[in-house]
Amino acid sequence: MSRANFEGVRTARALLPAAVPAATALALGLWGIGRQDSMWRDESVTYQVAHRSLGDIWGLLHHIDAVHGLYYLLMHAVFGLWDGGLTALRLPSVVATVLAAAAVGAIGARLAGPRTGTLAGLIFALLPITQMYAQEGRSYALVTAGVTWSTYFFVRATGTDTRRPRWWTAYALTLGLACWLHEFAALALVAHGLTLWWSKAPRPVWRSWTIAAACVTAGVAPLAVVSAGQAEAQLGWLGRPSLSMWLQFLAVAAAGALLCRLLMGSGTSKAGAGAGALTRLALPLLIAPTGLLMLISLVKPWYVDRYVLYTMAGLALPAGAVLSRALTTRRLWACLSIAAAVAVLVPWSLLVRSPESRKDDVVAIAHTVQRTAHPGDGVLFMPSRRREWLLSYPKVYDRLDDLALAKSPTASRTLQGTEFPPPEIRRRVLGADRIIALMDPEGQPLDPFPQEEVKRQLLKRYFEECGRTQERGAQIVVYAKPGGC
Repeated sequence: MSRANFEGVRTARALLPAAVPAATALALGLWGIGRQDSMWRDESVTYQVAHRSLGDIWGLLHHIDAVHGLYYLLMHAVFGLWDGGLTALRLPSVVATVLAAAAVGAIGARLAGPRTGTLAGLIFALLPITQMYAQEGRSYALVTAGVTWSTYFFVRATGTDTRRPRWWTAYALTLGLACWLHEFAALALVAHGLTLWWSKAPRPVWRSWTIAAACVTAGVAPLAVVSAGQAEAQLGWLGRPSLSMWLQFLAVAAAGALLCRLLMGSGTSKAGAGAGALTRLALPLLIAPTGLLMLISLVKPWYVDRYVLYTMAGLALPAGAVLSRALTTRRLWACLSIAAAVAVLVPWSLLVRSPESRKDDVVAIAHTVQRTAHPGDGVLFMPSRRREWLLSYPKVYDRLDDLALAKSPTASRTLQGTEFPPPEIRRRVLGADRIIALMDPEGQPLDPFPQEEVKRQLLKRYFEECGRTQERGAQIVVYAKPGGC
């Protein structure tokens, strides 16, 4: 074999730990990307905001959703190039998941060898939560790609490579970009700082990381200041972490700790060194961002698991290393584990590609309203934020008279528009003969706002129910004046 051919083979082998997980993530991301022609309300927000003009998007971000501003601008560009419906909506998340899986593979290979990297990247790509957000028209997969690649650059910068300034620069830029996609990516800084502390990093490394972390923090500070002022409107719907959330977090943390314990418990000294480095990186990444956000949420409820989706890389890395060790020493156990994992993953993989995997389905809701409503019918959204169910379907929405709407979302520079005060809503509702009410499912808490109370009272007192249709996460109820059904 010639030297050129040898170098080519060597390069190809070096790329495998990133390429194999990336190819797997791409195949999984494209499989069922339309999710049976369904879309839930958060994706609908992305769809309708991204279709506004740049001026209207900029106006919106001054009032709400600044935290998603960069993502909306990216999606505006995507739809400007190709208005490909649900596929275009979700394709950036697929690409981002491909990049994230490649990064996990590259990290694992760097710390513990090519096979560990390949398996870790594959496990990350196969995790149900990864598959779910790979097909979500929101920013979380892109944030995960940014954090995982910044973690790779962190590993390179803290290693023995003599070109460290280049890696620290890449680290700061990539993590800064991730923070602008969602500012909770900055919690990865805590994880990386804990890794340095655990590793007893030398003073020059601490100095370089501190400078990079300061640059990231300063870079995201303007976004943090603006979004802090919007936090009440943005996250006011959240409650403090429930007991089940804490138990879920503790279970994931315990699983990660157990995997790291198994990894450290056996192997040669060389393998043990790699296992130690991997453990000191993975455990803080898995535990610190989620744990810190949940603790903060005891005072300010800000926790949702998807906000720290990137922590799953911290679970995949030790899992890949343990599986790699098992394939060497306990092949039967490893094969049985793989078979059991496949048996569990297949139903989950099918579920996350179905409409039932999300809270609601605005496509089904819009189709039901289209079949049910007559041109000129009044429509009430109860609560008003459920206007999102129809905003992405103007052909359906424009047929109806939105009785409570004072200013449209675009005119008011909001996500769902602004509504009239109760007296005007009362006048307009009583002037309608037939009303389509779009409501949350039974059992959901009722908004206490005056506008919502007057809607409920008027329908109950002056109208009779003509029909009720249940859709995923919604009720479509037809009301008419007595005798008008």
